[in-house]
Amino acid sequence: MNNEIVTAVVLGLVGGVIPGPVLAATFTEILQSGFPASLRIIFWAMLTETLVALSSLIILSSLDLNETFFRGISFIGAGVLVWIATSIWKIKGIETEKKVHFRLATISAMILANGVLWTYWITVCVPKAIFLSEQIRFGQYLFLGLVEIGWLFSTLLVALIFSFFRKLLANPRIMAKVFKIFALVFVYFALNMIYGSCRYFLSTGGFSFIR
Repeated sequence: MNNEIVTAVVLGLVGGVIPGPVLAATFTEILQSGFPASLRIIFWAMLTETLVALSSLIILSSLDLNETFFRGISFIGAGVLVWIATSIWKIKGIETEKKVHFRLATISAMILANGVLWTYWITVCVPKAIFLSEQIRFGQYLFLGLVEIGWLFSTLLVALIFSFFRKLLANPRIMAKVFKIFALVFVYFALNMIYGSCRYFLSTGGFSFIR
């Protein structure tokens, strides 16, 4: 089997189990409404990330944007994550009127404003996809598709396993603490995005979006 094809599947499988905003939102929805309700978040996130992947491929092929542009987007993404974390922090139980509603627009904004995600696709996945296209016709699209399929499989598996513990986690005595943990996860990723972008700008000392 082609090494690039194996790499695509592995990147997707690993990406689906790495803690991040989408996984945290999925777990939160499982606690609030159960596993079936979380499927909306998972599949919409996959669709949005696929758009990011395709856009990255097109951008990389037509423009000469550098990492500075995508690091700048991370500041917006951090703001989105903090806003969501604030809502999650207020949850006291599953029946609370303050239940967080993850609108499709919110999920999309959370993903599209993640500069690290864009950078990851542009610097890691897209170059490998282009390399595969030199070996197989339409290989770049095959690569991106395999990454997303791998991501979907592992994300669904982790979400399903997590749902088995929903009753335990829904205990009123620990519910508030669980949601606060998820809120802190969102804050962590927001701070991590800000830190990474600030370190990048301080180390480069430049704000040019063109190489």
